[in-house]
Amino acid sequence: MVAVTLGPMTHHTDTNPGAGVDWDAESVTFDDEPDHGLRDPVVREAWAARMAAWLPRQASDVLDVGCGTGSLSLLASERGHRVTGVDASRRMVELARAKLAGRDAVFLLGDAAAPPVGEERFDVLICRHVLWALPEPGRVLRHWRGLLRPGGRLVLVEGRWGTLSPVGLPAERLAALVEPLVAGLTVEPLSGDARLWGREVDDERYAVVATA
Repeated sequence: MVAVTLGPMTHHTDTNPGAGVDWDAESVTFDDEPDHGLRDPVVREAWAARMAAWLPRQASDVLDVGCGTGSLSLLASERGHRVTGVDASRRMVELARAKLAGRDAVFLLGDAAAPPVGEERFDVLICRHVLWALPEPGRVLRHWRGLLRPGGRLVLVEGRWGTLSPVGLPAERLAALVEPLVAGLTVEPLSGDARLWGREVDDERYAVVATA
């Protein structure tokens, strides 16, 4: 499995868009991107506000798949949630552990498509720019749905990037994959909020928030 973390990737094949990416090597500069490291206070606050809206108000168990260096995990932890992060890059996991040292958070090395969490179940599963790069997204979503407790929530931040050879998941397709698995969902456009990305963007970026 290829580690797929918080942003769209530039190397891909027809069967696995993440093939050939060395995410341990990419981890060195990964947080330099505004929406990865969230070092810009404006960008950080924009993501913090979204997370506040997407996550339950009460302390909950959150599974962050393809967690990368743990930036979204940190925002969830700061709101009092208990976080389990999973990533296939050993170095990403090490950075996430350091970023959330001393917090109620655990980071596991493993496959985002099949997180190594055993029988544990969660109130929220969140991923950002992960699902589009995994083979058989419908199958992955069914597995993820099974990791939720009754009434749990999927928060899927995705997009479609590029013009000549676009990659990603259009919102309409992802919503169609999720809808049969849940009681209800909303699609939240994100492209228009430049604060999230540290710049203006003209591609399709969105969140599907679904309740099981």
